[in-house]
Amino acid sequence: MLNSLLTDRLVSNYFSEYLMSQNLQLYNQMGNEAFSQAVGQIAPYFSTIDPEIQELRPGYCEMILRNQKKVHNHLGTIHAIAMCNAAELVGGLTTDVSIPAGGRWIPQGMTVAYVAKAKTDLTVVCDCTNVDFSEPGAIVVPVVAKDTDGTVCFTADINMNVKHG
Repeated sequence: MLNSLLTDRLVSNYFSEYLMSQNLQLYNQMGNEAFSQAVGQIAPYFSTIDPEIQELRPGYCEMILRNQKKVHNHLGTIHAIAMCNAAELVGGLTTDVSIPAGGRWIPQGMTVAYVAKAKTDLTVVCDCTNVDFSEPGAIVVPVVAKDTDGTVCFTADINMNVKHG
């Protein structure tokens, strides 16, 4: 099923200038669990954090980053780079499903703040409901990671270079 859906993603027909992004189509077809696994096959580095995508729509992406040994630092908390990895994933997916059809994007930099130790699972959110993706160029995409108590543990501003097709 996964191979079939990935093939469908690659050969989908463009029926309008503002076609839903291929990643959003794939997410809607596969659902949270299968899409989360597929992300790790499409971009293998993301599989190192076992992302669990909870929601994906234009202007918004949310995932769970599980507090598990493989993402721990020497303190037994979630490693800073694991949080950066999660931030790049939700920021990239949000950008991808928000730019006009035919557009491209690439992260050019990320400014991060480690606000508190991440001792529990994290909910990592990129909320771009107030970001204008209609123009090409540099776009700053904000990401916040909160623990299960709602404490902000990490923030990031990702500079995306967006080009329209």
